[in-house]
Amino acid sequence: MKHTLPLLLLFLFISLAGFSQTTAPADSAHKDTSWKIHGQNTFLISQSSFSNWAAGGANSFSANLILDYDFDYKKGDWSWDNKAIFGYGISNQTGLGWRKNDDRIILNSLLGYKAAKFWLYTFYMNFQTQLTNGYSYNAANQGTLISAPFAPAYLTFGPGFAYKQSDNFRINFSPLAARITIVQNDSLSNQGAFGVTPGSKSLFEFGASLDAYYKINLSKNIAFENILKLYSNYISQPQNIYMDYTANIFMKVSKIVTVNAGLELISDPLAKIAVMNNGVTEYHSLLQVKEIFGAGVTYKF
Repeated sequence: MKHTLPLLLLFLFISLAGFSQTTAPADSAHKDTSWKIHGQNTFLISQSSFSNWAAGGANSFSANLILDYDFDYKKGDWSWDNKAIFGYGISNQTGLGWRKNDDRIILNSLLGYKAAKFWLYTFYMNFQTQLTNGYSYNAANQGTLISAPFAPAYLTFGPGFAYKQSDNFRINFSPLAARITIVQNDSLSNQGAFGVTPGSKSLFEFGASLDAYYKINLSKNIAFENILKLYSNYISQPQNIYMDYTANIFMKVSKIVTVNAGLELISDPLAKIAVMNNGVTEYHSLLQVKEIFGAGVTYKF
């Protein structure tokens, strides 16, 4: 853990330094066109209500806020792509109360030097964690803590090479990637959650990382986005590959009104999910599935 904090602080400093350069005031005659900034702020809501409905159903309401920003730099043979994603959502269902349905902070940074027309030598960094505690609920609606801010947090980095056809299609492969899992919560650390040794606050892995992004316009007002992350740990059981796949569909209704649908699949061999089997709690590595659907407003810049 003593090596993790300096690396994380360095990553955050580099990202903030890049952001500060993009927002610094400049003389219009000497405007730096090397930076390209764009992003979108999305607020989604969904609601269902039933009254005397023969088929049954539970009233529910959910709200989600998603901030997605890109800060990209290109000059000569050098490029530096940075993405920051913040997502948080809550839902309320009759009899269950308020629960979160989304909670993520993701920072990506890819430094590249041109090797050929579409090929780059790269150095890649990714950091992700969450803002609030997460709970697993039993049949009596009693919650058990299963995650917390910086528990887990993941920091992945390493040199590699990338194929980048455009901002909408790129694949980066790092054959020498370090991955650090951080579990700062004492309770979760003592349980050995997320693969750390019980009582330890971090886990170091060394392996190969693949990160891919593909976005296509299915029609004038419909876009389909795919994000894939894979990681194999050379040190222990390299055949057990970590996978995180996200698919998003953005449907534009008007200039600011959108309908969004998202699906995320995570296969993490180190994340054990509690399962009741004949009254006995067992822990297994299971496919994690998250779905989000809603209509709302999106502001792009």
